[in-house]
Order: sequence, then C-alpha cells, then structure tokens
Amino acid sequence: MATSAPRAYRAACPNCGAPVEFASAASASAVCSYCRSTLVRDGAALRRIGTSAELFDDHSPLRLGAGGTRQGVAFTLVGRLQYTYEGGTWNEWHALFDNGRSAWLSEDNGAYVLAFDAPLPADAPALSALAAGQRVQADGRAWDVASVTRARLLAAEGELPTPPRLEGEFLVADLRNAAGEVATLDGSDAARPVWSIGRSVLLAELRMQGLAETSEKTLGSRTIPCPNCGAPLEPKLASTQSLTCAQCKSVVDISAGVGAELAHYTQNNAGPGGLEPQIPLGKSAVLAALTPGQPAQSWQVVGYMERCDIPEAGDDETTFWREYLLYHPTLGFAFLVDAEDGWSWVRTITGAPELRGDTASYEGKTYRLRYSYNAKVTWVLGEFYWRVQREERARVSDYDGTGAASNLRLSREETRGAAGSEVVWSAGATLPAAELAAAFGLPAGASTALARDVGSFTPSGKGLKTILWLVVFIIIVLAIVGSCDHDECADVKSTFGASSNEYRQCLAQRGSGSTGRTGGGSFGGRSSSGGGHK
Repeated sequence: MATSAPRAYRAACPNCGAPVEFASAASASAVCSYCRSTLVRDGAALRRIGTSAELFDDHSPLRLGAGGTRQGVAFTLVGRLQYTYEGGTWNEWHALFDNGRSAWLSEDNGAYVLAFDAPLPADAPALSALAAGQRVQADGRAWDVASVTRARLLAAEGELPTPPRLEGEFLVADLRNAAGEVATLDGSDAARPVWSIGRSVLLAELRMQGLAETSEKTLGSRTIPCPNCGAPLEPKLASTQSLTCAQCKSVVDISAGVGAELAHYTQNNAGPGGLEPQIPLGKSAVLAALTPGQPAQSWQVVGYMERCDIPEAGDDETTFWREYLLYHPTLGFAFLVDAEDGWSWVRTITGAPELRGDTASYEGKTYRLRYSYNAKVTWVLGEFYWRVQREERARVSDYDGTGAASNLRLSREETRGAAGSEVVWSAGATLPAAELAAAFGLPAGASTALARDVGSFTPSGKGLKTILWLVVFIIIVLAIVGSCDHDECADVKSTFGASSNEYRQCLAQRGSGSTGRTGGGSFGGRSSSGGGHK
C-alpha cells in the first residue's frame, strides 16, 4: 500500500468540532466525515460552505485509504466526488502521490482512467458547442468527442484539491485521440472549464492494495424486491446499474440507489424463437484471447442481451444477434458477440481510431467498414454496468481487419439521449465456436450448436436478396422434381381412369397448388447489420 506523506494540516470542523486532516498542503477543501460539512481552508482555519449529501453506496472496490503505484511512484486515494446523470452515477477519486502531485482515478465504461489536471489550452473548444462524434483541435492535437453529458455533483468525501460545486448542473465532455489519451473538459467551474488528460488503466496494473474486501454487492445482507412481481433481486457486481428479475424478466434500474423508487419495465422475448442464452449466466471460462500478451484470466458471464438492426426504408429484413457481457474483478468487462457470421469478442478501448473514408487505423492495423446501421435492444438478462433502457438504440459501424489482420474487429456505437450523446469504440477478434465450448465446459455437441449461425459467406444487402431469390427458386425446382418422382394423382388415374372427372379434378388441384407439401426454413446472413455492443 502507498505510504502517504506526513500530515501537513489538521484543524477542527467549525460545525461539529471533529478533526479534519489534509495530507497535502496544497489541498483547498475537504468534507467532514462526521457531519458532511463541506469545508474550505481560510488561512489557518476552516470555513463551512455547505453540506454534502450522503454518498450513494455503489459498493465500489475503491475506498479512501486504498493505494497503489504508477510508474514507480506510490499514491493514496484521499477523496472522492460522486456524480449523477441520466445514465446513472460515476466516481472520481482524488489520488495523492507521494511526490505531492494530485490525479483523478475515474470510471470509464467498466474500466478506469487515471488523469492529471492541466492548464486549459488556449485553443480549447467551447463546451456548449461540442457534440459526440465531432473532430476538434485542442492543445495542438486532434481529438474526437466521445461524449457530452449533463451532470451534477451528488456527493463528496475526503480531501479535495478544489472546493466542490454543490448545486446546479453542468456539462462534461470526454475527448479521445489516436494515441490512446483521454481529455476531459469539466464545466463544474462556471467561470473557467477544467482541463485534464489521462490514459486508461487497470486496477491490476496499479497494484492496488487496501481495496474493499469484496466487490460483491451484499447490500447489507438484504435483497431488493422486484417492483413488478416482488421476487428478490440480488445484484452481485459493484458497478451494476440495472438488472433483470429472474422470475418476471422485468428490467430494473438501481442506478438511483436501492432506497429510491426503482424504475423498471417489463419485456417479452422478441428474438427469433425466443432464444435463451447458449452460455448460461454465471458460467466462467479462462479465455486467453481477451488478454493478449498477458496470462489467461477467468471471465464470468454476468449479462446477456439480444439486439436487432432497424431496417431502413425499402428493406424489410431484420437480423438478430446475441451479446454476452463478461466480467473480471480487476480487468473489467468484455463482450462475446454471437452474430450470423460467427463468434467474436470485443472490449471497449480508450483511444479513437483514425478514420479516412471507409477505412480506420488503430494500433498500426487497417480496418475496412463492413456495415453501418441502426440497432436496438430487444431482450436482456442478468446485470449491466449501464442503465439498460427499453429498445435502447444506437448507430453502429462495424469494421473488419484487412490482410493478415482479417480476424480483427472494430466497432463504433453512437447513442443520443436527453442528457447528452456518446461515442464508444471497441476492438476485438473472431473466436472459434469449438474453443468457446471447450473453455466454458459445455456438454458434447455444444460446439455444433454454438456454430449454428456460421455461414460460408457474408453477403451484402443487395447480394443477400439475390441469393434469397435463388434459394426460393431452388426450393420450387426441388418441389417440382419431387412431384414428378411421385405423382399424387397416379392412384386416382389407375382407379377411376384417365378420362374420369376424379382424375381431372386431381390434376387441377395439383396445378393450382391446393395440394402438395408446404414448409419453411431460415437463411443465414446479414443485410446492413451485425454485432455490436454498448
């Protein structure tokens, strides 16, 4: 665990008299741990400027006093800001390094970003003019706007470098670049936005110690009653924002806190044939592919959803696919995508690939756009680190690797809502069905079932219609051939004769199609759709 520098400042809370300590002489504010008063340093005394609300107990594995190392320098978590927005809550932890430098360890799509405050660039764009998907220049570099969110401070605790904004909403924008950097424009200071730059990190990389003993959500050994049917809900993950009732399949939003009125919606399985997960929730597997160049880790299936494309005008084809949300305590989240051209895995990335027309460049590899389409969620099970909403929609673009990297995948998803907009990039690769079946210990024959959608080709939308008509034509020909091989009217002819009314009626009925065999089938392939993920 990190060893903090000697306490630099200590004073009594002016509201309750409890001792308030500052680990850094540069820290300007703190929250009294006893009465929740928000305090600022005023010379040798403390001045109360307001009261912080109670923290929403999100059961984060991080906590005050936990520490780690970054590039050989130890740090300790000494403060926290907890924000809320339409999609839920997130934390930003004040990390104080032993060399006196401050940083922020914040949550990012199920992972973490470590960022340092920096001077606001002279060419920084105006927050009010930003929207997700824009390319802007700031600090002499090109950035892609990943999200613009309207947020407010929910609560604070511990030692903070500046006084927190206790009231009102403000805009926060995340920007990303091809170098894997994350920049944030924080409008909580109405006079001048705060600029910070960081990179994605894993808790395992930071060698964190002093974490909460478990990230499992015990909720004080209590369960939550489903607001629809009353069945007990038992969230397991620290980051869960919504989960599905095992009994009535309602999707329940717990992002506002367990004590709040729980928003929810009921759902019907709209997927093809009402498919259940082929890989059961709770199953774990060691998947080396998800951590290239690192020791293989065990991942657990915690969520499952079905999604489909939204056909555009003139296109009546709808394609469904399945996504499994995987979880690892220190590596975060990943997705297994079961689409009609096979299986793949993807994980969200911090950077923004370089786009030129229909090609994308990422980590020295070139990708080509395959499909771009609108998609929506149709069915979910399990737990998710974001608020899953009814028919949640996104604009998705899927890219395939080229040349020797043809097994690699990139996906871009853009969502827009009342609270803001967001663009999320993910990267991954294809994964053989047999490897998945073996890893999850599924019964014999499961690899065949897992591979049920894999086709020998992946046609475009136009080619798909041509092939579909070809298939229909072949079925008709086979039906005609079958009827030639066995003439259903032959028995009538031999019994009543070739000139009989009975025989003529049989021929007429056969020709009109009123007799004979009917059936159905499925055709694998995509039109303008494919696998994606949040």
